[in-house]
Amino acid sequence: QVQLVESGGGLVQAGGSLRLSCAASGRTFSSYAMGWFRQAPGKEREFVAAINWSGDSTYYADSVKGRFTSSRDNAKNTVYLQMNSLKPEDTAVYYCAASRIFVTSLPDYAYWGQGAQVTVSS
Repeated sequence: QVQLVESGGGLVQAGGSLRLSCAASGRTFSSYAMGWFRQAPGKEREFVAAINWSGDSTYYADSVKGRFTSSRDNAKNTVYLQMNSLKPEDTAVYYCAASRIFVTSLPDYAYWGQGAQVTVSS
């Protein structure tokens, strides 16, 4: 069982930056690949980024590639999403999730955080 808690969301102007954190409970954090997803009002939840167990491999959705960076600190049981050059269309609730496999598919993630609101004003 893994419990995830996101933090770091908020309101930012277009072009600004935010960093989301996701703290995990348990001693097996390093055995999980971690993903970031987002859900805008009236839209389905979509993949944003994934990072493998050691943090040396990442994958990004085309819409955020070059602007967002995911990293992790296994000693702190924490994964991060650095978001730069934010756009109004990035406005959504952002979720971190844990999976035993390094994938981008939402159904493969068994554990989810409660979400963090990110709002980008124009």
